[in-house]
Amino acid sequence: MPPKQATPSSPRDQRPSTSRAASSPVKNTYLLAYNAVSAALWASVLYKSVTIGAHEIQSARKAGSFFGRNDLQSAAAGLASGKVFGELEEYTRLVQSLAGLEVLHSLVGIVRAPLLTTLMQVASRFLLVWGIAYNFPATTQHSPAYSTMLLAWSITEVIRYSYFVFTLSGLGVPSLLSFLRYNTFTLLYPLGIASECWLVYQAIPAAKLVDERIPYALWAILAIYVPGSYVLFSHMLKQRRRVQRQA
Repeated sequence: MPPKQATPSSPRDQRPSTSRAASSPVKNTYLLAYNAVSAALWASVLYKSVTIGAHEIQSARKAGSFFGRNDLQSAAAGLASGKVFGELEEYTRLVQSLAGLEVLHSLVGIVRAPLLTTLMQVASRFLLVWGIAYNFPATTQHSPAYSTMLLAWSITEVIRYSYFVFTLSGLGVPSLLSFLRYNTFTLLYPLGIASECWLVYQAIPAAKLVDERIPYALWAILAIYVPGSYVLFSHMLKQRRRVQRQA
């Protein structure tokens, strides 16, 4: 029977590296705990963002029937209420901050993820939760893009961390979870990236009031986002093709 091919590593891959030292039981247990906790935390972000958002959309739909708004307009009005931001901004910021450990994991070599890719992805998330949402709440709180960003992030992270939990536990990854891992990104990445870019763009006028140099940095970040996102998306497509060939 031919040896089983290893599942290809991906950006922010939190499985142990293939070295013997990095595969010790202690490190494996730590990574299992880290991924399990992260999956649970992001599941709570997903639950809260969906339930709060759905409630606000329903309220806006009732009001919209009086004012003559269609469903899309009602959904935008509901997500612009600011309730999702008010309830989840601090919590999401702290949950996302935990991902800073993934840079350390890659730096010391206990996971397979390349350092540069991990650093870029974590830094972009930190920019949104600390640089934009935390510093410029006036431009973020009532933007529907904040809710769609949390939706894309939380679904992606619940799937990703759960995938690594099953891998690290040795139980094997359920086929449905593997399918979600290598297919949902085709919808969630564009949604997340578009939401992030819009929030950065909206913050530029407010940032100029703080320091006239900040907008130049934000414009530069937006210019990098497009090619950077293309590289990441292309990488995930290649990973999906490799997984499909091994299936």
